[in-house]
Amino acid sequence: MLLDKEKSMKESIEENKIALGATFGVVFGIIIGAAIDNVGLGIALGIALGAALGSTMQKEDSSSGEKEKN
Repeated sequence: MLLDKEKSMKESIEENKIALGATFGVVFGIIIGAAIDNVGLGIALGIALGAALGSTMQKEDSSSGEKEKN
């Protein structure tokens, strides 16, 4: 029962590429922000770039899925 919930949660995270990209963006944003002594700016840039990258990855996955159906 618990394994099924963990498996479905993992699958939903992998399907939602925007959230995954934003999550990694926060991590890298904190690191970059600490390096440039402006953590707030680093987090904001990390979220923006991560969400953009995740959106691109999600669109590529959906367009490749449509091509396979045709």
